Amino acid sequence: MLDEQNKSIVLQMYQSFDDGNLEAVQAFLASNFIAHVPGVTEPLNRKAFIQSVLKVFRSAFPDGIHKFEDVIAEGDKVVTRGTFSGTHRGELQGLPPTGKQITIPFFHLDRIVDGKLVEHWGQSDLLSLMQQVGIIPIPGPGLIVRKLYLAIASITNKRS
Repeated sequence: MLDEQNKSIVLQMYQSFDDGNLEAVQAFLASNFIAHVPGVTEPLNRKAFIQSVLKVFRSAFPDGIHKFEDVIAEGDKVVTRGTFSGTHRGELQGLPPTGKQITIPFFHLDRIVDGKLVEHWGQSDLLSLMQQVGIIPIPGPGLIVRKLYLAIASITNKRS
């Protein structure tokens, strides 16, 4: 029964985020909440997570939604796996809105104590996100053919 309650808490929190209701999201976070997110060496406390992840990401992708492929609960932990999709309509780390649609896969692990999230581990494909909004270019066929040609030429020269 506790597993199902914890799943429900986590899914309600993500639904609140998708609805743009960040106040409701904050109600699911314990006062001692910490988050482990890619690119940050130290865990973020509740306030830092709200400011640097939730608000920034929601403003960059105001229509963003989570689609879950798996939701698994055991004890005090809930694992979610799926995709996040949205339109880049707000600034993202200095990049002005591009209007581009993005879809990135994610894995999250949330720990719940007394009905509140106390710890979050998040992994998502940030390289793909940066490629989709144009921060990092995706190699085109010409570059791939050139690299292949150089590799073959290198092997041929070693045999000569």
